[in-house]
Amino acid sequence: MSWPLRGSLALLPLLFLLAMVAAPLARLLWEGGIAVSPGLLQDSYLQWRLAWSLGQALASCLLCLLVGLPLAWVLARYDFAGRRLLLRLLLLPFVMPTLVAGLGVLALFGPHGISGIDLQDTPWLLLYGNLFYNLPLLVRAAVDGLSQVPASRLLVARTLGATPWRCFWRVEWPVVRPWLASALCLIFLYCFAGFGLALLLGGQRYATVEVEIYSLVAYELNLADAGALALLALLVGSLAAGGYAWLERRLVKEARPDPSLCQRPQGWPQWLQLALALTVLLLCSAAPLLAIVWRALLADAASWQGLWDAEVLAAIANTLRFTAGALALALLLGLAHGVVAARWWWLRALGFLPFMVSPVMLAFGLLLLYPQFSASLWLLLAAYALLAYPFVAKAVAAALASLPPSLPAAARTLGATPWRSFCRVSLPLIRPALRRGLAFAAATEVGEFAVTLFLSRPEWTTLTTLIYQRLGRAGAANLEQAMLLTCLLLGFALLAFLIIEWPEKHRAAD
Repeated sequence: MSWPLRGSLALLPLLFLLAMVAAPLARLLWEGGIAVSPGLLQDSYLQWRLAWSLGQALASCLLCLLVGLPLAWVLARYDFAGRRLLLRLLLLPFVMPTLVAGLGVLALFGPHGISGIDLQDTPWLLLYGNLFYNLPLLVRAAVDGLSQVPASRLLVARTLGATPWRCFWRVEWPVVRPWLASALCLIFLYCFAGFGLALLLGGQRYATVEVEIYSLVAYELNLADAGALALLALLVGSLAAGGYAWLERRLVKEARPDPSLCQRPQGWPQWLQLALALTVLLLCSAAPLLAIVWRALLADAASWQGLWDAEVLAAIANTLRFTAGALALALLLGLAHGVVAARWWWLRALGFLPFMVSPVMLAFGLLLLYPQFSASLWLLLAAYALLAYPFVAKAVAAALASLPPSLPAAARTLGATPWRSFCRVSLPLIRPALRRGLAFAAATEVGEFAVTLFLSRPEWTTLTTLIYQRLGRAGAANLEQAMLLTCLLLGFALLAFLIIEWPEKHRAAD
């Protein structure tokens, strides 16, 4: 694609980010005052919030690495029945809405959890939630990295007498290390900038900076201090997103198609390793979802009949129509951003800007900057698309960067215009990646919570806001209703997952 056309395409996402992120954030900071109290960062309470936010993100990265790397090694090196299906199912926790993930953890380890272990008001509840949500990212990245190690190199090392441990450190570790670093950058960004999980699982003592920003804006109207914290969070998130974009671009260049070593387990020690790995995956990635289903099955008939209430049906309809409308906008923005980001890594990093800015600050900034659209459906849909289109852009950029440049060049030599070359050559080849990006975007929009909490009108209640309302009401019946609605939301997210990972006849399984 020519540079003028690529540059004109870049204007669409850049102008959208300017209007939906940069301008609202600047307006909010201006409203609160640019001058920030010098003693803000000397406040012991805020120091604890910042330290805990960084600490829990780093601890979550370490937990994911310690748990995920051995699991990935087992899945990459041992072939067994159902392996391909399991690799697809690994992405299931990641497509779950944060509200589903949070309530699943509470159903397992909350005050009335089915495990009998109450982790409420402890740091372990949030750390386990982060592990559940982000472990699949590291495992999939590590499996992909280990698959890049040529089988011939491993066989030569073993022939020369190297032990499996020495083979890993001398042969496999140098190859998989960049893949791990890329995944850890993304995990750190999600854990540090996450709002829904921290709000549900952190409690008063272990709330993160994002929850503190929410409290400062929503309850104290302290825009100056909230803006200062948001800028600090933006700086930290920018470093993580920049590192991820640079590493991902490097991995695309270094990918090799050489076959990897994946054999059936031999002897009981290897079968034991496989059994332990599958057990850990079950405890970390499936237990919260199963706990939600179990709690829903234990609900009485009156709670199940409540799913047919007009309020619930309206919330389902709103969720579906908001998702459909925002998905069309996310497709347009994601394609435009992905095409230009395939060449420029800094634009790929800029696509993570919506994840780096506090959703609370973003929502209030939009209300201050566009008061005439505060009750507009278009503003809500634009906010939905803002949080979802980076998944499309990331998938498109990675797929285009991996295409051989000779293919579109050959089309150009045959007289095809840049647009026709893209539509007839590149687009069919990146269609699976585009489909995955759209499915991730749909899962994000179905479970969107933070922005909807502020921009939605009462008649626009979605499943996520309805669940939050039921949780805020006293009584066991409301808790059962919240669990049933969460199970319903889980079903919608599962549908998005099936779209992501449904096997195709012409595509080799990952």
